[in-house]
Amino acid sequence: MTRALFIIDVQNDFTEGGALAVAGGGAVASAVTELLAAHPNAYDVVFASRDWHDADSDNAGHFAAAGEPDFSTTWPVHCVAGTPGADYHAALLLPEETIHIRKGQGSPGYSIFDGVSEGGDKTGELLIANGVTDVDVVGLATDYCVRASVVDALEHGQHVRVLTDLVAGVTAETSEAALAEMAHLGAALATSDVVE
Repeated sequence: MTRALFIIDVQNDFTEGGALAVAGGGAVASAVTELLAAHPNAYDVVFASRDWHDADSDNAGHFAAAGEPDFSTTWPVHCVAGTPGADYHAALLLPEETIHIRKGQGSPGYSIFDGVSEGGDKTGELLIANGVTDVDVVGLATDYCVRASVVDALEHGQHVRVLTDLVAGVTAETSEAALAEMAHLGAALATSDVVE
């Protein structure tokens, strides 16, 4: 068994004070750092994704171009490539060998599987190359990018655990629904105390 950790979108724009702040986002950043420090050998591979949207387009309708965003399929401008909002939260300390995935370049890009590494490799290809069979998922937001990443990981044949104390969502209702959907599709819901 080769286990990977997916750290989804723990970025300034998705944490307190950001353009699309998720309540508890900063706490998730700190808790993920604590997990990695307490269990440095728990994961064979660590992936960290970031929204990395183009500044000069609406990213295929992802940014509300006119009028108010609907906060479902259109959003305020956020996580523009190279801006402080797209940076990882300061409390998130990643291992040196982390594989960084950028997604949403000219597209919505909710799932980590929608992105590519700095070398241009797709997430699915990297899982195969590293022999990954099991994935733990943490990050932001439970009801959007975490959900999309979990669904895609399951479709790629991974055994998936969602560490429910290391995710935070936009609303309690939609987060609960997303967790129920992920469990129904085959993901295990657990807390970080299962990590060894």
